[in-house]
Amino acid sequence: MIINPPGPPEIAYLRAFAGARIARLSDARKRHDMGASAIELAIITAILVGLAVTVLVIIGNVVTSRAGQINSNNGRIP
Repeated sequence: MIINPPGPPEIAYLRAFAGARIARLSDARKRHDMGASAIELAIITAILVGLAVTVLVIIGNVVTSRAGQINSNNGRIP
């Protein structure tokens, strides 16, 4: 057992982190676990769509409220 592996400690941390992730992935493959279920993906998608609609409404309100502040010279050169 190596207590202090050679090299920077960040490399040792990354190796341990990657090893843990690879072990977790290997275990999930043995159980035939494919990740998030369809219901989880539907909920995440609904949340993202809700956020997009909220942003769209906010932008629409800002544009509508500022529309009167636009100066137009009706095509004439200033």
